[in-house]
Amino acid sequence: MTSPRILVVDDEADLRELLDITLVKMGLDVDCAETLGQARALFAASEYALVLTDMRLPDGLGLELVREVAASGKGTPIAVVTAYGSADNAVVALKAGAFDYVSKPVVLDDLRVMVRSALRLTSPGSAPPAASAATPSRLIGDSAAMQALRAQIARLARSMAPIAITGESGSGKELAAREIHAQSSRAARPFIAVNCGAIPEALMEAEFFGYRKGAFTGAADERDGFFQAANGGTLMLDEVADLPLAMQVKLLRAIQERRVRKIGATAEQPVDVRIISATHQDLAHCVETGKFRQDLFYRLNVIELALPPLRERLADLGVLTEAILARLAGGGQKAVLGAQVLETLCAYSFPGNVRELENVLERALAFANDGVVEVADLSLKSARVGEATAVPAPSPEFAAAALAAPAPVAAAPTLGPDGLPDSLPDYLIQVERDIIVRALAQTQFNRTQAAQLLGISFRQLRYQMQKLDIQQPEQ
Repeated sequence: MTSPRILVVDDEADLRELLDITLVKMGLDVDCAETLGQARALFAASEYALVLTDMRLPDGLGLELVREVAASGKGTPIAVVTAYGSADNAVVALKAGAFDYVSKPVVLDDLRVMVRSALRLTSPGSAPPAASAATPSRLIGDSAAMQALRAQIARLARSMAPIAITGESGSGKELAAREIHAQSSRAARPFIAVNCGAIPEALMEAEFFGYRKGAFTGAADERDGFFQAANGGTLMLDEVADLPLAMQVKLLRAIQERRVRKIGATAEQPVDVRIISATHQDLAHCVETGKFRQDLFYRLNVIELALPPLRERLADLGVLTEAILARLAGGGQKAVLGAQVLETLCAYSFPGNVRELENVLERALAFANDGVVEVADLSLKSARVGEATAVPAPSPEFAAAALAAPAPVAAAPTLGPDGLPDSLPDYLIQVERDIIVRALAQTQFNRTQAAQLLGISFRQLRYQMQKLDIQQPEQ
């Protein structure tokens, strides 16, 4: 059996020799090229398990080779060597299709880790079980949107580039992250999911990087952090927009240097993790408002994966419902849907997406008779699809009572002959107040449901109600 062959492209003779010796000691065959032209000729003539190229070559840029190898159809992973501190170059290369990168001066341990990951990806029979056609995907659905999503995930699983998953709450961001991990060369290693919004700020550094025994009061034993626990695998940072700025700085360094230092330790230790971040917030807007660091945003958002909301793939409701009912049955007799139930579900807007569908069906099973879910068991109260942004008008009694509370503006603004308000701030306040009142009216003043209907958090709604002096009418 022949050894895997690696193509090394670098114009520095000393570095080329170092890489050659290191890879040969790993039992690999190595071809070396000094220029872009030599590399193209060698790549066309042979099959390689990995191409490793410098970013700057005498006759061009390594980025050109990255694009050509990625577009060749051979499936050969290509990694780049970047100058120390040139994080922007690494991000550009990853966006162009690079598998991974190493920084100069090259740390040989980091190089070996990267090469082993590439070899797991290209070796015969290395496809993880989850990638097999016999294993169903975690992402259920036959709609065009879901087929495109699964195809995109299959491509992303071959790269080590950081991925930012975006999508509304309940759309399945963690499932998508687990699917990427399961189809990657890291499938046999840990997948660690962290909810960044659920960790107290004072404990964040200890939770992410670990601590030594005696590092602080209460540190009775040494403990690994999330990075060490995910070593060799994937670390998912859920709700990453909730990270405080101080922690964002430390996280950026850990991602760039691929090293972490435990609290109380004097030396850093290398970690090999792939970062997948997720949030339902607009990270670009968070950067504009100063809530999120721009450098960390570019480091995390190398590849963006957008998940479609459930209302945009209603064709999947049938298979989703069947799968959820089967899971809720726990191996027992699965409940069935009565007449018009699926049609009723298809007419619902699902602001909470798949998570809300699960809750609706679980609640319906509690009311169902003889294992048959009827329309009345669903207890759906929200707007229909296509009407989600058009909130029905409140009843006259409720509206009169709710609007009786004094507004923070002296009088309702008026529109002039040109159709423009005489006071834009007052006009916007009044519009916002009217919309919130109408949402509360539709939900019978259920603030949780009203917040979901408006696409804001419960805390935001409560703040707006206090600001606009909207009070629940007396019964």
